[in-house]
Parts: sequence; C-alpha cells; structure tokens
Amino acid sequence: MVSRPGSGQGRNQEAVRRHNLGTLLRHVHGAGRLSRAELTATMGLNRSTIGALVGELEALGLCETSETPTERGTGARPAAGRPSAGVQLAEGGPYVLAVDLGVETAQVARVGLGGEVAARVHLEFGEAREPWKVATAVATLVRQVLEDADAKAPLVGIGIGVPGLVRRADGLVRLAPNLGWHDVSFGEILLAALGLETPMPLALGNDADLAVLAEHRRGAAIGVDDVIYLSGNVGVGAGILSGGHPFEGAAGFAGEVGHLNADPEGRECHCGSRGCWETQVGGEAIAAALGLPASQVPRLAEVLPTLEGHAEALRPIARDLGRGLANLVNAFNPQLLVLGGFLGPVLTLCREEVLEGLASRALPAALEGVSVAPPGLGRDSVLLGAAEVALEPLFRDPEAALGAALVDVRTRLVG
Repeated sequence: MVSRPGSGQGRNQEAVRRHNLGTLLRHVHGAGRLSRAELTATMGLNRSTIGALVGELEALGLCETSETPTERGTGARPAAGRPSAGVQLAEGGPYVLAVDLGVETAQVARVGLGGEVAARVHLEFGEAREPWKVATAVATLVRQVLEDADAKAPLVGIGIGVPGLVRRADGLVRLAPNLGWHDVSFGEILLAALGLETPMPLALGNDADLAVLAEHRRGAAIGVDDVIYLSGNVGVGAGILSGGHPFEGAAGFAGEVGHLNADPEGRECHCGSRGCWETQVGGEAIAAALGLPASQVPRLAEVLPTLEGHAEALRPIARDLGRGLANLVNAFNPQLLVLGGFLGPVLTLCREEVLEGLASRALPAALEGVSVAPPGLGRDSVLLGAAEVALEPLFRDPEAALGAALVDVRTRLVG
C-alpha cells in the first residue's frame, strides 16, 4: 500500500477536529451555556479555533450563540474590547430515549442535550416480568413519549438502566435476580418489539452505575470524584466512582454490594445465596418491619416519606444500613455516599441511626470527610444516567452520530 505524503497528517488533523467538536459540545451540554472565553480557557485552544468549532456546531443544529456575555465558573478573564459571546444549546436539537426499568415498573423519557426531559411516561407491568412482555410494555411507552416529538428532530440513541448485572462488552443482562432474568439480550428484544429495521445505538447499564454517573454530572456529586451511589430498588446495588472514573470490574459486574454476606445463617436471597446484606436492608425487609404487604415493596420510595410516625420500626434496619455502609467506606474510601431509591427516605427518617451504624464499624481514618446524602436528582438519577450514556456517541463524533440518527423515527413508530 502506498500513501501520499501528508495523508496520515490529514487524517490525524481530521480526528483532532472531530474530537474537539465533541468535547466542546460536551462542555456546553454540562454547563448549559458558556462564553467563548470560558471555552478557550477550558479547552486550551485559541479563540479562532473555538469560533470555528462553534460555527460547525451551529451548522449541525447543536449550538447557537448569543451576544449576551457569560463569564462565570472558570476564572477566565474576558479580553479587552467586545464581550465574549455566549454559546448555548440549540432549540429543537437531537434527543435520546432514556429507560429506567424497575422490578414492576418502567419509565421512559425523551431527553435532549443539557439533560432536559421533554416528555416522560410511566407504566406498571407488575408480575409480567418475562423479557418479551417487559419489552412490549416499554415499546408502548416509547411510542407514547414520541407522540408529540418533532418529526424532524433526530433520535441519536436509547439508554436503558436495568436492576441487575449487565455485561459491559455487549449489554447482555447476565443476572437480574429480582426480575428472574438470566442471560437476556434485552436491547435486541426491545428493538424487535419496536420493529426498528434500521439498527441504532443502544446502551444498557446497571441502574446504580448509571445513577452515580448522573449524580456526578448533574446532582449531589458535582465536583466529587470518589462517590458511591447506593440504590434501593427492591434489592440493593452500588455504582462506584473512583478518582472520577467508573469502578466496574473486569466484565462490568462490580457494585453488587447487596449480595455481600452479612449473616451466614440469615434469610434466603433472590440471588440463591443466604444472608445477603439486602435481606437485612432491602425492600422486603423494610416492608416486613412496617407490616406492609409485599405488593408495596416496589413502591417503597413513594410510601416511606408518608410514614414519618413509623420511624421506630425502621431504626434496626437503619443501623444495619449504616454498618454495611461502613464496609463500603473501609473498602473504597469514598468522599460521598448517595442513598437512592427507598434508602433515601430511610436516611431522612433515621439519619441518626444510619450514621451511628456507620461510625461503629468504619475505620476512623477512612470515615474522615465522608458525607451521606440523598440524591440531588431525586428519583431521576437512573433516568438521566441512561440519557447520558445514550448521548455518548454524539460527544464522541457529532457528525457521525447525526449521520446515523433516525430522523423519521416518530413517523415510523407512531404513524
């Protein structure tokens, strides 16, 4: 093979341009609005390069500029003369579909750049947990959430949060014990239920892993790089950031802390083991302590805030929760513990007991500086995390992602 002089350099320059284009879009996506001076300081590029990149993003319909100056957040000093124009996300740009899959419920949202939720719908599928039945239910929600979407706006991907072990390499759900799933290719099943002949980017992830990502970018963990998000969705799982990077393990299965053994002689767990931590602090244990029927377990995040007068029954569970958190503090040395799902209300109702259990078992050095908080995004952590991973192709290469987007998806799915 013979290459012309300079051809390799040209390819490198094109790769750098595409990288910078996506990086600039990512910055504006995170901040909502930045000045060109801020982008110059943040990205380490000169003003003319930033101007050219902004022009390309405008031509792609992703960003727009305003002459109103916006100097904030980076410490950048505006240059003398004309104020730096603001760069913000364009109206009517691309969007993704985000799916938060629970044990008996599913939520689907249409989410645009900037994490803007344009529409959302919710459905309870109850005991019909076979993968194809769940996929059919989710496909119904997708069609509903697309009903009022702009037919000209491109759909660039689908992100799905699942309460189980999701293999990073291909999105296979290896195990979702509370759904009864083993080795399920849920993404492919959903695309088949939607009848989409043209393949499109689809990302599946563990719900807690997606939640910690969203909390780090938009919620309680902004600016904090060592974070554990503990989810309460019938069972208990964790999403972990270490040094700002996901701690996923070799195949993506790290974080199943609910199945750490807390009592070898304890109750049987849905995973097939006995005495897992989630048998002490999970939804079924909480419902039993409060005398609630099993049917209320998937709704505990909604029910618990209304039970302030019943906090006494939760105190032993709250202490066990704190002791388990101590194990996580000793193992991972986080700066912040975020308690999501039904664990957030447990923290609110029994904060003293949670902190007491934590302090009783955590190493003093590891406990220094640790904060415990509810999610900053409320019940949207998983949903917005799913949107973030679905948007990732757009940040890697905006031109390629838009070129592969399904512009006519609303017409094809809704009619």
